[in-house]
Amino acid sequence: MRTVGLFGGSFNPPHVAHQLVALYVLETVVDEVWFVPTYSHPFGKNLAPYDHRVAMCELAAAPLGARAQVSRAEQELAQRPDFVSSRTLDLVEHLIAKHPDAQFRLVVGADILGERDKWYRWDDVTARAPLVVLGRGGYELPPGSVETGITMPEISATRIRELLAAKDPDAARLLPQAVLRYIARHGLYA
Repeated sequence: MRTVGLFGGSFNPPHVAHQLVALYVLETVVDEVWFVPTYSHPFGKNLAPYDHRVAMCELAAAPLGARAQVSRAEQELAQRPDFVSSRTLDLVEHLIAKHPDAQFRLVVGADILGERDKWYRWDDVTARAPLVVLGRGGYELPPGSVETGITMPEISATRIRELLAAKDPDAARLLPQAVLRYIARHGLYA
């Protein structure tokens, strides 16, 4: 049975730390990693259009090879008549039903662990897709957390969007070049 790391997020935009996370889990924990852009943010954050975020994730995943791909599962769920909001449990159950040959792991940053109370049925999510936790600067792991032992660079998509809007060249150091070109070509985050 293959192990698939579900790496969900807004990816608004996907940046080099996302690539580093994906590479790390591919090389140490899972057989495949799937970037899963959220279709609509559960807490109402304003996002670039879904198709743009999917396309940027595909560009970010490409250098990682065939074991990294982008899933449109969130879009599939949003088109169901019983769709309420973007919930990770629904995503995991949908993917388990669709891919019975896979064992799923949920790839998260340590910052997410402090938000467990905001998640719908957190314990059920982690029972179906055990966590792979990566450290993030400024966030401590709760006792008993299963984590990777590394801390990823402090790169914020919010800060990247600010740099892009200000036409600050420092944004180029934080984004994969293909993603940066895509953003410029489509006038995103201006």
